[in-house]
Amino acid sequence: MTKPESLGAEIQVRKAAKEDVSLILEFIKAIADYEGLAHQVTATEETLAQSLFQEPVAAEVSLAYQGDQAIGYAVYFHNFSTFEGKRGLYLEDLFIKPEFRGKGIGKVLLKHLAQLALDRDCARFEWVVLDWNKSAIEFYQKMGAKVFDEWRVCRMDRRAMEQYCLKDL
Repeated sequence: MTKPESLGAEIQVRKAAKEDVSLILEFIKAIADYEGLAHQVTATEETLAQSLFQEPVAAEVSLAYQGDQAIGYAVYFHNFSTFEGKRGLYLEDLFIKPEFRGKGIGKVLLKHLAQLALDRDCARFEWVVLDWNKSAIEFYQKMGAKVFDEWRVCRMDRRAMEQYCLKDL
């Protein structure tokens, strides 16, 4: 348990269980709405249960609580650094309910994940941040993270992958 300075109650972080699937989906919809991407959410409780809680698991989820109230979450998985020859921890989502922001809960979740990466002997702990999210960029920089301007995320969605695989090379 961690007690951020600006909160009166302790924050607990725990690994999500299968019974938390509906809560996880609520958080996914909330972060998508915040990012203006709610129309892109196709995840269902069924797809999440399969991906997060059936072997092989695709990702893990940690939930932040204040008392009995879920106030934030993080979704993460392992990637691999060829340069280091070791796995890393990749943060896919970090979301704190708006009414709890600015109170140190994001720091608690990130510290939890950084410690998890250390415990798992990861070479790196990485994530991406939207370029318009200046408050998040400043937050990450203050905690010691380097924000790379020269790296760009490349992505193919399912349709693009299917079209590419049909092309003659």
